[in-house]
Amino acid sequence: MSGCALFLRRDLSKAVHTYNQHHHHQQQKQKHHGNAGRRAFFSPNLKRKRRQEEGDSPSTEALEEAVVVVTASGPQEHACVRDEAVHRDTRPELRPTSPPPHRSPDCNTSEHTATVKSAYLIQEHEQDFELRVQMSGYKRMRRQHQKQLIALENRLKAEMDEHRLRLQKEIETHANNTYIELERLAKRHAAQTDKEMKTAASEERRIQQQIVAQQKRELAAFLENQKKEYRLCKDKLKEEMSEDPCTPKEEKQERLSRHKETVQRSQAEDEAHVLAQQRLVYDRSCRALKRRSLIRRHEFEQEQIREELNKKRTQKEMEHALLIRHDESTQDLERRQLQMLQKLRAELMRLQHQTELENQEEYNNRRERELHRKHSLEKRQQPRDLKTMEMQIKKQFQDTCKVQNKQYKALKNHQLEVSPKGDHKTLLRSLKDEQTRKLAVLAEQYEHSINQMMASQAMRLEAEQESEVLALEQQLKQELELLDAYQRKTQAQIESQHEREQQKLQQKVSIRRAHLEQKIEEELAALQKERTERIKQLFERQDRELHTFDTESRSLGFGSLGSLDFPKEDNR
Repeated sequence: MSGCALFLRRDLSKAVHTYNQHHHHQQQKQKHHGNAGRRAFFSPNLKRKRRQEEGDSPSTEALEEAVVVVTASGPQEHACVRDEAVHRDTRPELRPTSPPPHRSPDCNTSEHTATVKSAYLIQEHEQDFELRVQMSGYKRMRRQHQKQLIALENRLKAEMDEHRLRLQKEIETHANNTYIELERLAKRHAAQTDKEMKTAASEERRIQQQIVAQQKRELAAFLENQKKEYRLCKDKLKEEMSEDPCTPKEEKQERLSRHKETVQRSQAEDEAHVLAQQRLVYDRSCRALKRRSLIRRHEFEQEQIREELNKKRTQKEMEHALLIRHDESTQDLERRQLQMLQKLRAELMRLQHQTELENQEEYNNRRERELHRKHSLEKRQQPRDLKTMEMQIKKQFQDTCKVQNKQYKALKNHQLEVSPKGDHKTLLRSLKDEQTRKLAVLAEQYEHSINQMMASQAMRLEAEQESEVLALEQQLKQELELLDAYQRKTQAQIESQHEREQQKLQQKVSIRRAHLEQKIEEELAALQKERTERIKQLFERQDRELHTFDTESRSLGFGSLGSLDFPKEDNR
């Protein structure tokens, strides 16, 4: 009897172990197919992720490539990017049809296995489809972001080219205006020089004419005085001769003639002396006029060269102010463009991260729904499985009963053969009671085994499902943490890149400003050097001219001509 119970328990344990192995095999197969499909789907992205991590700070394209594989490096086995993912569950509810009552347990088991396999295959197919849809949408979003960045960069480049062209035109216009102003100044100086020369020549002629007229008046007055003196001397001589009546008339006439000759000769000498003095004064005055004209011309040249050099300095300062204003406007434009580009890049990164988080949450919800449906399916399927196992145990019980009946018949025949005939009735009753008791005990053990199997299977299923829920929660939490860490890393890389770009721009601006200031200093120094040299050359030439003129004047006997006064016009 104990052998029959052990045989029943062994068959029951074997059936339970077979069910557990089948259930575990199906779970491993589902997980293997799902992971294999996802790993195959994300393998190119994993390679791009490794290449991106080995490089330096991400550029615009590297950052976009890095975001593609956020789900591969973070969640590892699923795509968390789903900007166009299907937000509804299209999987039909899998409700396997109960096997007909007339089918055998083996047929029921085969049908159940096929139904579960079909459900897993459909689920894997739908997961792969959703992943492909999500990745396609994410790639499309990345391409749109890349197009936006390229379009902005092209627009900013065109704006900078237009800005530089406008500044170049302003520089050329200023240079042309400077050339025109200097040409106009040179023409005005030439006209002023010509006018000044004519004015100086007219002034010289006027003063010369005044000198000549003055000398004529002086000479006429001198001659008139001589005539008066001659008449006075003649009258005085006649008075003296008239007082001396003894002197003959011829002698008086001769005396008068000699006196007249003497006076005329003396007056002629005085007139010649006066004319010589007037000629000397005239020549000296003309020489002094020439010296004064030379000095006035020198002063006029100094004034003109100062005006020209001041004009050049003013134009150069205007050019420098224009260059500084251009540099400042270029700095403002460069900073504004960099700010716009970084703002767009940060906004696109924010949208990508937001999309990743949304898709990760959607993925988590979908995984939880799938696990919930899987558990619901297992719970609905459990009575069918238990029924199948119960039928298997019942069949084993029936087989055991048959074996018991055969053993009972063999024992009965053996006892009847070895026992007296008179004890057969009692012996048969005793054997019958024993057989009934054994079958009752066996039936009770059967019922107990069935109840124990059902309780243990229910507890096992509940424990497995609870373990799967905890495992899934832990996995999704880890994947979310990985995604968050990756996003923080990419965000830090973006911020680091932006900081490097700002430092590079600041260095570029500083170097360009330093070069501009150095250029301004060099040009101002060159302009000052030109000013000094030209003024020095002018003063040296004017000193040579004045020294040569004074040397010639001294050689002509005029001496110093600096303190000579000239007559002025009456109307001045």
